[in-house]
Amino acid sequence: MLRFILKRVLMTIPILFGVTFIVFTIMSFTPGNPGQLVLSVTASQEAIDQFNREIGFDRPFPIRFFNYVRDIVTRFDFGKSYRTNRPVFDDIALRFPYTLRLAVLAVFGAALIGMPLGVISAVKQNSLADRSITFIALFLAAAPGFWLGLMLIYWFAMTLGMFPTNGAETWRHYVLPLVTLIFPSAASMMRLTRTTMLESIRQDYIRTARAKGAPESRVIFVHALKNSLLPLITSLGMSFGAMLGGAIIAEQVFAIPGLGLHMLTAIRMKDIPVVMACTIFLAAIFCLIILVIDLIYAFVDPRIKARYSR
Repeated sequence: MLRFILKRVLMTIPILFGVTFIVFTIMSFTPGNPGQLVLSVTASQEAIDQFNREIGFDRPFPIRFFNYVRDIVTRFDFGKSYRTNRPVFDDIALRFPYTLRLAVLAVFGAALIGMPLGVISAVKQNSLADRSITFIALFLAAAPGFWLGLMLIYWFAMTLGMFPTNGAETWRHYVLPLVTLIFPSAASMMRLTRTTMLESIRQDYIRTARAKGAPESRVIFVHALKNSLLPLITSLGMSFGAMLGGAIIAEQVFAIPGLGLHMLTAIRMKDIPVVMACTIFLAAIFCLIILVIDLIYAFVDPRIKARYSR
């Protein structure tokens, strides 16, 4: 098991290098330069050129990429923001807790809603409850996130005045953003749970358990659901990783000062150190999530644990 973990950790090095090269290339060759975007529109061309020289943007692309990777490897230095002149990880440390809080609560809420509804839909296949749950799930999965967020703001903030529309000071500020993230994810979780449960309850061991007189609740939740957990665990892990980098819509609509909003602003301003640090940070976390999922597999399925041990 230890050798497997070490191997997976070493595999992240070429992955992170590839992500670094791709994102650095895209940011370098997109139109515009940091001097034009960071400085005011009234700045002179001399000031823009001086700013670009100070940050090294006037150098050739291979030299800039080599220097960037060298600073990371030798000094673990990801640079400073072009806009604030602060170390990039200082801003990440301030903003990441908001995004992490949103992602954890959203994934937990999606699992709490989607999995039970998926079980009910599979057990009561082709019933009115199954059709109703499937229709609602398809509607929520197809609804754009920004549209759902704006509708929630209109009804629950502007019309009813129940929740604030922006900020992240109290728990009430998180209600509408969480609903925006939870409902589409819960819809996907429900459909996946329904599919895997339908495959499980048609297996021979389920018929054998029922023939032996096992209670229906034990048949469903112990035998069927337990053997359907692997794809659900994968979906939860992937959803968590996606929400860490994909909560931009909720953060943008509800003005939450999270990592997604910070990264979006940096892209608009071509703040390359910020974009690079955020991307590498999220890529490393995503690789860690995949490793944790594989380790959870070993505890859920003894066959996988035996393979890892060998």
